[in-house]
Amino acid sequence: MTKSFYSAVQSRRSIYGINDEKIISDERIQDIVNLVVKHTPTAFNSQTGRIVVLLGEQHKKFWKLAFDSVKQGLAEEKIPSTQSRFEGFASGYGTVLFFEDYAVVETFQEKFASVEQYFPVWSHQASGMLQYLVWTSLEQEGFGASLQHFYPELSKEVKETWGIQEKWELIAQLPFGNPIASPKNKLMEPVEHRVVIVK
Repeated sequence: MTKSFYSAVQSRRSIYGINDEKIISDERIQDIVNLVVKHTPTAFNSQTGRIVVLLGEQHKKFWKLAFDSVKQGLAEEKIPSTQSRFEGFASGYGTVLFFEDYAVVETFQEKFASVEQYFPVWSHQASGMLQYLVWTSLEQEGFGASLQHFYPELSKEVKETWGIQEKWELIAQLPFGNPIASPKNKLMEPVEHRVVIVK
């Protein structure tokens, strides 16, 4: 179900209705992620992005642990809707966890002290590109996905379960799966208000 790149750019949307039906092989998913990680640009070629891909039961386990952690800070009336939302994420095929390696960020801050304050910003910019490219690439293969930012603090259990290094900072999560719902209507600001061409 491969689309053209521009078609994938147009159709990449937040898809919350997903199931765990297999669309492509796990090896193909790994190939896509490897390619994107290798070729996403980073400031000073710092290559700060790290990705953990959770599939099957590992993916479902993550969202259970995530909910168990998040619900402790929720008002009682928010718990059922949040649980339903997390169960929706867990119903997909997998989750991509996006990290930035701050050990690398700090190394580059020391190496290029005159611009050290910019490296955390550049790191997050690179992460945004990485997130977008993985998301669009999975869309191109036929998956639906949505980018989430629910779980910034990883518990010791999560770190130990999936070998997350201490200096890796979790930036975003991308649950993905076979799309079983259409995206919501989205209001688009006219591009004429957002783009200026100067000749």
